[in-house]
Amino acid sequence: MYAVRDHDQAVARLRRSYAAVPPDQPVRLAKRTSNLFRPRNAPRAPGLDVSGLGGVLRVDPAARTADVQGMCAYEDLVDATLPHGLMPLVVPQLRTITLGGAVTGLGIESTSFRNGLPHESVIELDVLTGAGEIVTARPEGEHADLFTAFPNSLGSLGYATRLRIELQPVGRRVALRNVRFTRLEELTDAIGEVSATRSWAGETVDAMDGVMFSPGEAYLVLATFTDEAGPVSDYTGQDIYYRSVRRRTRDALTAYDYLWRWDTDWFWCSAAFGVQHPVVRRVWPARWRRSDVYHRLVRLEHRHQVAARIDRWRGQPARERVVQDVEIPLDGTADFLRWFDKAVGMTPVWLCPLRLREPSGPGSARAWPLYPLRPGQDYVNIGFWGSVPILPGAADGDVNRAIEREVSELGGHKSLYSDAYYDREVFDRLYGGDTWRAVKDRYDPDHRLTGLYEKAVARQ
Repeated sequence: MYAVRDHDQAVARLRRSYAAVPPDQPVRLAKRTSNLFRPRNAPRAPGLDVSGLGGVLRVDPAARTADVQGMCAYEDLVDATLPHGLMPLVVPQLRTITLGGAVTGLGIESTSFRNGLPHESVIELDVLTGAGEIVTARPEGEHADLFTAFPNSLGSLGYATRLRIELQPVGRRVALRNVRFTRLEELTDAIGEVSATRSWAGETVDAMDGVMFSPGEAYLVLATFTDEAGPVSDYTGQDIYYRSVRRRTRDALTAYDYLWRWDTDWFWCSAAFGVQHPVVRRVWPARWRRSDVYHRLVRLEHRHQVAARIDRWRGQPARERVVQDVEIPLDGTADFLRWFDKAVGMTPVWLCPLRLREPSGPGSARAWPLYPLRPGQDYVNIGFWGSVPILPGAADGDVNRAIEREVSELGGHKSLYSDAYYDREVFDRLYGGDTWRAVKDRYDPDHRLTGLYEKAVARQ
């Protein structure tokens, strides 16, 4: 645990580094890892000093809360809470996602069908604003406008230095049921039933996600937290987790391994680096089977274009990156999946049901203006990560633009961690432009922090 004095000193360093950035230069965090897929212009000014802001300040088992610094990675937060039999209400899939990043940039996981998104478990947060001040924002009170607008603001309104979040109990073991569906409507009906009853076939469901391999082969993975002893699987070695969904109807993992089940192979994306080949896997060090290692390799490719040059030398077409997570209303999910299979053709895709959290019972969910999902509406997050060839006569970005149109037509929303192509008018309508501007003018009156549209679409 970090001492309060050390935290205060780290915040002071952050404020000094902010004051040192020339007013005409963009403000960026000097952090070693990132889970963004948006290429950005290289900064000319030094980044903000966030050293000392990556830890857990306090875990209160009785109150089931934790005070956490903004740059704390979820793997460190989980290490601090699991010994108490607790976990955050939502733990995003990748180890190095930070709590501050998940709140300002959104996150999701298999508990989201009952706990919503990570920012919905925040009780209060300290924010370094564009004016260089530290303010404490809560759901009510003087800075409630910042609290409400902070999620999905992507650092355009400020940076979280401390967050107090709610925790939930978790068993030592997680029992899994992998339920196969051959019709997408049966899949979505099952999601609706589990979301409403939090059970399936008489068994409690604490977490739910899934995988679609084709419109005729999709699975829900229904998880139950338990303290019952029993055998557990290990997918950090030769076995690969996503393949087990097709092979096993029942499975079990330790709570720790369940939370990071997708990280070892970056869902299925490690195949692009050959890591799923049995021979390569035996010699690829286990410490390198992590999403942040794969992400560093992707950033190197973006910078040096080695694979792209080899493809050109082989006469293969250029490829368009299609790396997105979208939220589709449950009643439109089957239609979107069929459209995506026909128009894009990437498989597998990840399925993660979502409903805004209702902490005080039905009708108590609050709306979040910069990512305006409807309270009381069931959604499915659909994640797909890869690339497709650019067809003759097409342009780079055409597939992503088509996805954006389809998502909007179905009343859905798209996360902004990757490429976006909206014009400003559409972007403002979809992502709370009026609310964002009002909060921006109050907390960053000189607009020192890069704007939301400029970050998400203009790649600044």
